[in-house]
Amino acid sequence: MKILRGAIIALMVLAIVGPLVWVAMNSVKTNTELFGSPWSPPKVLAWDNFSRGWNEIGARSFVNSLIATVATLVFLLPIGAMAAYIFAKFPFPGRGTVYALFLGGMMFPNFLVAIPLVLLYRDLGLLNTMHGLVLAYVAYSLSFTIFVLTGFFQAIPEELREAAEIDGGSPSRTFWTVMFPLVRPGLVVVGIFNAIGLWNEYPLAMVLLSGENSTLPLGIASMAMAQNYRADWTGLFAATLIAMVPVLIVYLKFREQLQEAMVAGAVKG
Repeated sequence: MKILRGAIIALMVLAIVGPLVWVAMNSVKTNTELFGSPWSPPKVLAWDNFSRGWNEIGARSFVNSLIATVATLVFLLPIGAMAAYIFAKFPFPGRGTVYALFLGGMMFPNFLVAIPLVLLYRDLGLLNTMHGLVLAYVAYSLSFTIFVLTGFFQAIPEELREAAEIDGGSPSRTFWTVMFPLVRPGLVVVGIFNAIGLWNEYPLAMVLLSGENSTLPLGIASMAMAQNYRADWTGLFAATLIAMVPVLIVYLKFREQLQEAMVAGAVKG
């Protein structure tokens, strides 16, 4: 059993790390070397691929993705936490139905709402604006955020909230000073998962943005389509690696907190 378990883990690691290593390896090759030996290490490191890749996707698209991701999290986490707190700690008529409607949002791919969303945004003047994209991201990410944080709030003993209210704390003060800090592990979990999803989000950005407001996935997709007549595949690999780096940095920085949060959630469950 140990040998089988080790083999399964090794295959999982290879399936995850292998593509990343392959992309990194081909990002520093020449096009001739890439087509001649795509699986062998590079003989000479072609670092100029990264400058071409960066110029193709554009610094503006990188900054746009960063703004959209950070701005969405700034609004999403407090709003999702407040909604989850209500669902977890305050019974009210129809709570189960409303909660189920929120969770139902996770069942529908975002491209299903693309056409009505475009028509709505056109009438509201929100098409091709960053704040319009952030609003769509917040709305689409709420279901998952509420689902995860509700479980964390439910695991907090009711006595803590009651003690804070007995000490004279208002409901809002109790939430921000007592309850909100206690779900920090949950905030880390939803923050990381949402950040990764938002950074790589393509369908909504494709229908809502254009031109200089394009995000990083749109820039990479445009560069990929251009390879049909430009054939700068190593530049594309370099651009893809550039897009991966921020996600890897976020994960490496918060991996310990993420592991602790997942373990805490498992123990509480």
